[in-house]
Amino acid sequence: MDCKDKFRSLYHREPESVAFCPYRICPIGAHSDHNLGKITGLAIDKGIRIAYSPKLNGVVELCSLQFDKRAQWHVLQVSQKKENDWADYLRGATLLLSSRFPLKRGISGVIEGSLPIGGLSSSAAVVLAFLEAICDVNCISLTPLEMIQISVQVENEYVGVSCGKLDQSCEVFSKKDRLLYLDTRDDSYELIPFGQTNPDPEMCRKPLPFDIAIFFSGLERNLSGSRFNQRVDEARSAAYALMAYDGRDYGKFKETNLRDIPVETFMKYRDRMPENWAKRADHWYSEFDRVQKGAEAWRKGDILEYGRLSFESGHSSIYNWETGSPELKALYEIMTHTDGIYGGRFSGAGFKGCCMALIDPRYAESIERSVTREYLRLFPELRGKYSFHLCHSADGLDF
Repeated sequence: MDCKDKFRSLYHREPESVAFCPYRICPIGAHSDHNLGKITGLAIDKGIRIAYSPKLNGVVELCSLQFDKRAQWHVLQVSQKKENDWADYLRGATLLLSSRFPLKRGISGVIEGSLPIGGLSSSAAVVLAFLEAICDVNCISLTPLEMIQISVQVENEYVGVSCGKLDQSCEVFSKKDRLLYLDTRDDSYELIPFGQTNPDPEMCRKPLPFDIAIFFSGLERNLSGSRFNQRVDEARSAAYALMAYDGRDYGKFKETNLRDIPVETFMKYRDRMPENWAKRADHWYSEFDRVQKGAEAWRKGDILEYGRLSFESGHSSIYNWETGSPELKALYEIMTHTDGIYGGRFSGAGFKGCCMALIDPRYAESIERSVTREYLRLFPELRGKYSFHLCHSADGLDF
């Protein structure tokens, strides 16, 4: 049963519309945006759909095909505190939107996610799809940047996750078969066609084809209850310490970013910092360099080099950012020695969830067999929960 079928069964009529927001992957650029780094990413052809119709009395009434509990609130009477359930993201979106625009209408809606939860920014996707729906029934037109800003505020201020704008930007700005290359400091971005410049013009070599594989570990995760915020604080602590060591003026802790500090300053004072702070900074600076190299590799159509850098990003996430459950680490290691996989890493924060990979489409079936066999040999208890999904790049939100 999809969201439209469920809507019909609940309300005995057709929904007036369906909002959609794609999921995203970030092959290079992870754990960077919260300190104003650069990222590369792609939207994929799976995501969140909300079948909905307006409610003239201002009530928001939602159910999800992924969760049992239904949720309800009035657009003008949203709790200032979260209730610690799946609908908190949408309560927060309602509250923040109502602080900018007058809301009069609510919605009846059914939410459907086309992939398991964890690692593909489903929280950002459901907020963006909900904003699309609630704005539609209230005749509100948001710019792409406003959609991103409100969605990030929901995570930071209402739910309590110290994320940056990576997820939302990928889901809004992306275009099919183009790599989003975004600077989160000023929101400038480029959409790079794959193989914009030929890597070997004398031989007229065509860029290798690619598809996107998603390997779900079988374990779901919740960032607000993970070590995600701790890692972000450790990276910012490194930035704060470097400012002090270098005799720079510094202000509020949350306004201090590694982007404001040259890598040469970090290398000068690295050994004076606590080791965990230094490791977080090691990841951030090396990831910044990988993103820039990755964008150029993509521009040339060099998927082998881009994939190598993505694998390198995954390695740094394990050993410098120090994230990853045993299951995800195992998936990552399996991917590194599987024929036909160009590169990949944890998708999202790396606390449970899934891994993503850029693969040669000609190897898709053998990749699915090989990775599934090896992973379930290590974790047989996850049979029936682990899953493989073949995806393609896609457009972001339609404005």
